[in-house]
Amino acid sequence: LQVEESAINLWNWTVTKHTGAVISDEQRAKLRFVACRLICLCEGSDPPEGTIRRQILMSMKTGKGWIDIGKAGLADGFLENAMNSVEKLYAKLRKGSEGEADIQVHRADVEKSLFKVLSYQAESAVAQADFQKAVMCVQRCKDMLMKLPKETCYLSILCYNFGVETYERKRYEQSSFWLSQSYDIGKMDMKYSVGKEMQAKVLRLLATTYFEWDCTLYLDKALKAISLANQENLHPAGFFLKVKILLKSGASDEDINAALAEFMHLEMSLDFCLNTAKLLLEHGRESVGFDFLKSVPERFESSPDLGKITLLHIEFLLQNKRELLAKQKIEEVIIGHYTGKQLLPEALNQLHIILWDRAAKHYEEKNYSEALHWYNYSVSFYTPGQIDQNLAKLQRNMASCYLHLKQLDKAKEAVKQAERCDPNSIFTKFSVYKIAVMENDSDKAVEAVIEMGKLAEKPSEHGDKLRVDKNTGSNLLSLAAQIALENDQQIVAIKALEYLSEHLQDCRQLFAALKCLVRLMLSKVMAENAEKRWVCLKNHFLTVAHKKLAESFTEENFTGDMRILEAHWFRKVAWNLAVQFKDSPEKMRDFFVLSFKLSQFCPSDKAVLIAQKTCLLMAAAVDLEMGRQQVTPSEQTELFSQALQHLQTCKEIWKVLKLTGDFAKDPTDTLLLLYEFEARSKLNDPTLHNLMESVWEQPQIEIKTLEIIASLAMESPARYPVLCKKALKSALNLHRKQAVIDAVKFSKCLHSLINISLPTGLTDLDTCVLQEVWDYFEDALSVLSSTDAYPEMEILWLMTRSWNTGIFQYTVGKYKEAEQWCGLGMRFLNHLGSLKKSYE
Repeated sequence: LQVEESAINLWNWTVTKHTGAVISDEQRAKLRFVACRLICLCEGSDPPEGTIRRQILMSMKTGKGWIDIGKAGLADGFLENAMNSVEKLYAKLRKGSEGEADIQVHRADVEKSLFKVLSYQAESAVAQADFQKAVMCVQRCKDMLMKLPKETCYLSILCYNFGVETYERKRYEQSSFWLSQSYDIGKMDMKYSVGKEMQAKVLRLLATTYFEWDCTLYLDKALKAISLANQENLHPAGFFLKVKILLKSGASDEDINAALAEFMHLEMSLDFCLNTAKLLLEHGRESVGFDFLKSVPERFESSPDLGKITLLHIEFLLQNKRELLAKQKIEEVIIGHYTGKQLLPEALNQLHIILWDRAAKHYEEKNYSEALHWYNYSVSFYTPGQIDQNLAKLQRNMASCYLHLKQLDKAKEAVKQAERCDPNSIFTKFSVYKIAVMENDSDKAVEAVIEMGKLAEKPSEHGDKLRVDKNTGSNLLSLAAQIALENDQQIVAIKALEYLSEHLQDCRQLFAALKCLVRLMLSKVMAENAEKRWVCLKNHFLTVAHKKLAESFTEENFTGDMRILEAHWFRKVAWNLAVQFKDSPEKMRDFFVLSFKLSQFCPSDKAVLIAQKTCLLMAAAVDLEMGRQQVTPSEQTELFSQALQHLQTCKEIWKVLKLTGDFAKDPTDTLLLLYEFEARSKLNDPTLHNLMESVWEQPQIEIKTLEIIASLAMESPARYPVLCKKALKSALNLHRKQAVIDAVKFSKCLHSLINISLPTGLTDLDTCVLQEVWDYFEDALSVLSSTDAYPEMEILWLMTRSWNTGIFQYTVGKYKEAEQWCGLGMRFLNHLGSLKKSYE
């Protein structure tokens, strides 16, 4: 009892809270579900009549609640319970009845509940697409209408709703069944009928269902249904549908006119009449359509919307290629415009659209005079001096026509009017530009391009409602460049392309513009201003290309292969420019570096690696060359540091490259060594000695390389006498190892070694140093004895240096050493040729 009481309280609470919209439909369904289940659990073996009635009500309401929130599957169990409870109730009532009269009363009472349960079961079945079950339930309900006539209206509307639901799901066969049922049920009892309006509505939907299901197969049924609907209740929708069906059936003009006549006395809106006329004309019934259209103004004489009829008339005349009649109609409208019969603003706008579309069609067909004719119609509706953005666009379009017709003065006048109406439009500036190009006025054309470029940068500020999309500025600048090139005005084209390269978002278009720019810059056009050309190529176009290549991988329409092709093109251009600027080291260096950067977007195949290596070597060489010039110490440091960076990258590339083939005769190793030695020595790099340790150990090092290292070690600002001496000694050793000593080269190497080991003018020399140098002189005498090719001036120099060394020893009282060195000098005397007598 306590559970039952709680369940009833929950049910009642749910009802009261729902009326105040405290809980949602779904929450209410769930609460009813709980309450109903609790009540069912409390049922005894022989529940009283009141309990059964309560169960019927609660089960029905719970089932209906689930159906209403779209969960019909959950409703079936409760509706089944309700059905069982109805049967229990009937059995109980029969059992307790005293006579036949009582049984009839009880039966009528139970049938009302049974009817309700069956209707809900039908609803659930339709929601679950169980057509057969729904038909069975509705048929049982229909059979009960004789005893429950008041339910006729309810059941008719229920079947109509089923018809709507299945029609929306395009289940036309089922829909036609339900709608037919709805109509038939509605006729069963006129006292409780749904009414003629509702019956007509049912029949109109039935006609529509047949029409959409299979028009050829069910055309007669559709026509019969709509005729019945119109007999029940005349309605504009019924009239329109009948005309539609007749047109589809291919009825004669007479039949359609007869159908139209039936409804002429009906109250219909202007738009409805226009739609009917449109329907007739769209189905090729011109005669009927235009006659109907002519009859419409009489019905709406006082309507301010009469212009809509005229517009429709003009549109269909144009669609049917009756242009002359359309022109007459338009001219009538223009006269009316100035005689107090103006179109409403909306209709006038629509007329402008029609006129512009027709003009555009003629323009596309290159019939420019005819296009102007239609544009002039549009101009007729504007008052002199009126300022309007649409008028500006109109004048620009007319200017384009005049330009094609070579009527430059008229084009200029049209553009002048456009400037008056909309001076800050990029389209207006473009029109000014086109005229300037046609007049070969480069200055004015460049000025117009600059204005266009500024407007493209900040389009939102100018409020141009006619902007097509965000790329309009780019598209117009592209067109401007194209027009300039077609008219052989490269300077103007360059200016347009410059702005374009700053605004283009599409990578493919951008690279096309940059390529075009580069080609123009390299052409003879810019030859007279080489400095400007260099600045543009280096600081703008190629660097923009590099920047965009770095970003381009984010764009879907720019593939990896496209990116590689563009990178190859631009790196080769940068390479060729570097070669062209061989007389300008800085420019040469910058283009080699740029070529290397661009090549980093290419696959690292052998050819690209060789190009990268060469670019970096050349850049380093130029930096070193510039550093040798008379520049400030800070500039020197920067140049040598920059060279080192290039060399470090180059070394990494060279390591990879050497894995791809045989480079035995390639001088890169030597160049890398010499360039790095020079850069580090002139930067006073403390790691220089470590670098050289590995060099001394190399067996394949060349004499020439060692001699250059020696020279570089003492080249200002470097000063590394120990390294210089070590390099020369290594070189001299290699000279000695030659099968045939090259006396000239040997003499030069020895000369340098003696110079670095025995500085001129020093008298206080260490004994071991003197001994070392003595050995060098002995080496020279050894070579002299085996060849006649030793240069005489070098022999003279050796003789003089050894003699002077002896004299220096003499001046400090070292007589024994003096005698030795002077004697050494005299040994060279015997090897002199023509100069011997002068020194004997």
